[in-house]
Amino acid sequence: MTNDGPAMADWTGSLRRSALEEMLSTTARPRVVSLALGLPAPDLFPSGVLGELLRHALAVDARALQYGPPSEELKGFVARLMKRRGVDCGPDAVFLTAGAQQAMSLLARLLLEPGSPVIVESSSYTGFHQAVAPARARFVVVPSCTQAGIDLGAVERAMASKPRPALLYAMSDGHNPTGVSLPAASRRRLAAMAREHRVPILEDDAYGMLSYDGEERPCLRAFDDEWVFYIGSFSKTLAPALRTGWIVAPPRMVPLLSSLKESSDINTATLGQRGVAAFAASGRFDDHLAALRKAYALRRDAMVAALVRELPAGARWTIPRSGFFTWVELPDGLDAGALLEQTLARENVAFLPGAAFAAPGASAVRSAMRLSFSNLTPEAIAGAVAGIGRVLASLAGGRPGEDQQ
Repeated sequence: MTNDGPAMADWTGSLRRSALEEMLSTTARPRVVSLALGLPAPDLFPSGVLGELLRHALAVDARALQYGPPSEELKGFVARLMKRRGVDCGPDAVFLTAGAQQAMSLLARLLLEPGSPVIVESSSYTGFHQAVAPARARFVVVPSCTQAGIDLGAVERAMASKPRPALLYAMSDGHNPTGVSLPAASRRRLAAMAREHRVPILEDDAYGMLSYDGEERPCLRAFDDEWVFYIGSFSKTLAPALRTGWIVAPPRMVPLLSSLKESSDINTATLGQRGVAAFAASGRFDDHLAALRKAYALRRDAMVAALVRELPAGARWTIPRSGFFTWVELPDGLDAGALLEQTLARENVAFLPGAAFAAPGASAVRSAMRLSFSNLTPEAIAGAVAGIGRVLASLAGGRPGEDQQ
């Protein structure tokens, strides 16, 4: 008699190692230059200040390493920070999480029944796909474009369908993977559709604070405080290892989120919360954010300039006004997966093919690639894109061109 071990839950049959996780291992190899992952730049972390603040917290309060309730000081700071995004809320609407990814998982548990329909763009963040997998969500895929983002007409038709979708996943700024930010009118209309059709929006705003071209547009939550659940994070503005993010939700739902979070981690990210709260109290956050925007804008500009110089005629790309990514569409139906193999082998340059972001059930975009400019210097960005250009020229006989969007 054989023993195959305990049976796994049915939903785990769809679990796969993500392309992002695979690439994290690939880019750890010596000499690989990575345009693949949306990692914030370590040289921009406020490491010295955070280190001093955390050392002080550990020295004066033994509870800094203890279980504990969420930081009221930090909730107050987040409520003030939300005004930058056009949201007027009190600390009672702020729920602290261990990063944006945990926020997605908690909201999925709060809002989804088994098999619930969920609206997503055809190319969307894989971490959200993973967050709703335990609910065996049924993906309702809508198209988007690199000029205006998500297709509002398709969203409205999906919201009006039966059974009614349980939520829409959306990014208003610095979309991952395309880099697109929604026009102001689209934000207002999406929020209005959510209310009209009674379909909540899960707004992932990991990059909303990192805008590079002047005026900040209000986030989706600014237009509706009942049907839009906002997710924010300090991972991109301070440091990922602090594991500190937040949800803005109707205050009556915060106790439910608290019970869900207790079952996940018993509120153990207290030291990270103390670090962020202390950094905010020091008065340094505004200057730090301004420095980040300046530095990442220079890297964004270096990426765009390199694409103009190095990519063949017919290639097109987005110019992000916020976030870490540009989306490149290759000419002549070139396959980005095959290109990745060649650039790794010949140039030691990594990126992520667009197909890695295809929502379940969506057609993969095989002639596109996502390039991240956040974690390299402008000089390294130029060298990496030049390597991609050399491989493209050898594969397709192309010449550098300036066809862009």
